[in-house]
Amino acid sequence: MSDRIDNVSVGKKANIFFDGKCVSHSVFFPDGSRKTVGVVLPDSQLTFNVGTPELMEITGGECKVKIAGEPAFKTYTAGTSFRVAANSSFEIHTGASEVNYICSFG
Repeated sequence: MSDRIDNVSVGKKANIFFDGKCVSHSVFFPDGSRKTVGVVLPDSQLTFNVGTPELMEITGGECKVKIAGEPAFKTYTAGTSFRVAANSSFEIHTGASEVNYICSFG
């Protein structure tokens, strides 16, 4: 997996959630689509509510995730991903290191 996203524009202002435990930047593609590239800090237990469907690609670290309606947490590591349906939510728990991710919408 490449560590670059080429031919894009990046939003100057950070998206900061949960008192800084999750920080991302918006990345805008030539076709008009948007993704966010971010990090969840170590030892965080966060719940995200989503309006549109999301694909979360884990690009670094390890986390446990429980998507609304699923019976248990699942572990995700670099190179894995999970989907969240529109108007749903997910819990993400990080351990001793941060988790890097790319979030695609729609």
